[in-house]
Amino acid sequence: MKVSIFDVAKKSGLSVVTVSRVLNGVETVREKNRQKVLEAIKELDYRPNAAARSLASGKTGIIGVIVTTLHDPFFDAVVKELNEVLALHGYYLAVSVSTGIGEGGNHYLIQEDRVDGLILLSPVEEDNFILELKRRGIPYVLIDHQKPENDAFSVTVDNFKGGYAATRHLLELGRTSIAHLCGQEVFRSTRERRGGFMLALEEQGLEPFDVVYGDFDIAFGYKTCQRWLREGKLPGAVFAGDDNIALGVVNALMEAGVSVPEQVAVVGYDDHYIASRLRPHMTSVRQPADKIALAAADMLLKRIDGKIKRGASQRIDPELIVRETTANKEFLPSFFRKEAAATKEVD
Repeated sequence: MKVSIFDVAKKSGLSVVTVSRVLNGVETVREKNRQKVLEAIKELDYRPNAAARSLASGKTGIIGVIVTTLHDPFFDAVVKELNEVLALHGYYLAVSVSTGIGEGGNHYLIQEDRVDGLILLSPVEEDNFILELKRRGIPYVLIDHQKPENDAFSVTVDNFKGGYAATRHLLELGRTSIAHLCGQEVFRSTRERRGGFMLALEEQGLEPFDVVYGDFDIAFGYKTCQRWLREGKLPGAVFAGDDNIALGVVNALMEAGVSVPEQVAVVGYDDHYIASRLRPHMTSVRQPADKIALAAADMLLKRIDGKIKRGASQRIDPELIVRETTANKEFLPSFFRKEAAATKEVD
């Protein structure tokens, strides 16, 4: 049996009018009541009638998301959260994979009356997208974009702070020979994470063991670490630009019989699901996909409803999650301590 707005009202203990106001984004609803309604909607799996809402509002009930790739766990997590948040507000998500916009500003999601708004997730050619979106009057929000001058209507992670925190953590462990494997220079996240890494070293009067640019994939980390092994010189620690790169480094080290973290400590970035499942569990800088998606959805919905006229941006702090690839021996679980005690630390 189809769930109705009356079922939501009964479940939340509030009136139909209040539920309707929450669904339509009315700001006068008390936050406590709004949360009750959203919880009831989620529990009942309520979906507003899209056709009726479209006729009444003149909107499509669809929000588009354009991503550069589907082969990135962080992007996947953000899209999943966006889908859940927007569904609570009666919107369907249309996902497109695109590295840029065609000649004449052509992209099927940007065509007339296709979507009520658009989210660009880590766009590369963002200037072209923004120009066309403004021309067509389509509200948009950027996530993880590349140019600071486009910060209006954006949600970003403070990657500089993340790179600094990761490097400070390694320095506090007594590691002074630290390498950084990062992504391509075109990405703002690459530049900011490297900037935080360099500042942390400069504060201690240190130079990096190595700074290497490549793709955000396992093969890059693996091949770079194999080169170090062939050359017979390893860093005491590695700060990797993402968890895939870090995983490649750890694989190469373990294949060569180099202990992690006793001989080489490793920090990744993003805190993918896999980081807490493989052994040793990966220390990583978490980008909170839930907070990012919630902030982006809230900003876009307010733009669609005309509640934000001027540029607005939100900067979200990352979080360092310490696990076994950097943990000191005294913090390791008991079943790791015997093995750790038998291995002399090399830096």
